[in-house]
Amino acid sequence: MDRLEKWRLVLGKKADPEGQVGLPAGQTGMDGVLEALYDSERKGGLGSASPNVNRWLGDIRKYFPTSIVQVMQKDALERLNLQQILTEPELLEIVEPDVSLVATLISLNKVMPEKTKETARMVIRKVVDELEKRLKNPLQQAIQGALNRSVRNRRPKFNEIDWRRTIRANLKNYQPEYNSIIPEYLIGHGRKGQSLKEIILLVDQSGSMAGSVVYAGVFGSVMASLRSVKTHFIAFDTSVVDLSADLKDPVDLLFGVQLGGGTDIDRAMGYAQQLVRTPTDTILILISDLFEGGNQNQMLKKVASMKAAGVQIITLLALDDKGAPAYDHALAAKLAAMDVPVFACSPDRFPELMEAAIKKGGFGQFQRYG
Repeated sequence: MDRLEKWRLVLGKKADPEGQVGLPAGQTGMDGVLEALYDSERKGGLGSASPNVNRWLGDIRKYFPTSIVQVMQKDALERLNLQQILTEPELLEIVEPDVSLVATLISLNKVMPEKTKETARMVIRKVVDELEKRLKNPLQQAIQGALNRSVRNRRPKFNEIDWRRTIRANLKNYQPEYNSIIPEYLIGHGRKGQSLKEIILLVDQSGSMAGSVVYAGVFGSVMASLRSVKTHFIAFDTSVVDLSADLKDPVDLLFGVQLGGGTDIDRAMGYAQQLVRTPTDTILILISDLFEGGNQNQMLKKVASMKAAGVQIITLLALDDKGAPAYDHALAAKLAAMDVPVFACSPDRFPELMEAAIKKGGFGQFQRYG
């Protein structure tokens, strides 16, 4: 494609009203789907009828790669207000599933006709399965490895002794005359099946956090499958809902989320505080952009109280791949001053985050905010 043709496609027909730049047949079709979406002088360029949208969705898949299709679908939802169209099953069956689409479907859950919900669940299931395939093993390995190292103790019962590590640690105490090692101390494992860590995911379900909610749901479901971890999933806006019982199926979990509304972190912290049983074995991860609509001072007091008791608290401003998030800088600074790590985290690095949290190590590898 030459330079003029590229600019003609970028700028649209209005940049070439006399048609001086000719476009080949394939590019003419491409120009049509771009014009329907991005011509700012037209409102609802796809029309309100389902066949028009159906045709347009098929065309963009024909002309553009998957990554571009997903961007254009998202733009269509925002620019042309197509949310109502996505409540039709026949359209959902041909869209390109991605995290943004899942977030949109979740936000439409309460107004979606029953005939559409099953198709929506299939779309969400496809995205969730793809995310789990990519993220499940790294997260499980990171958590199990960190737990196996953290639960060793120096006063184990006989059936808890890790003989290989005990012998290695005491080789310096080998006594030639007795042909034996006299152990100075024993190294043991924790009891198998015991809940060794309690993890509370406190997830802001306001509209700006939509992508983070999707990833948090997948990660929460993976962690809930580990016997050595007890996981809570608490979604909040101005109210609080405990979705922990739905962690066995991330699709059910995401359908329980109601995106939108305000933000009351103080109320959510109060609920989380009631869940803490063993503070020193509890990790609380607040996923929020920190635009607090509740009582900020009371929220900070609850954070201080839990930290003083031994709870490890981490704030994630975002859990997605969108780069630097928008957030409340003042509140982030106050949390950071209380030694609460505040940073954004991409989904691929979440296993690394959990490993560091369980080891109670530093988070220097993450870009801090506040």
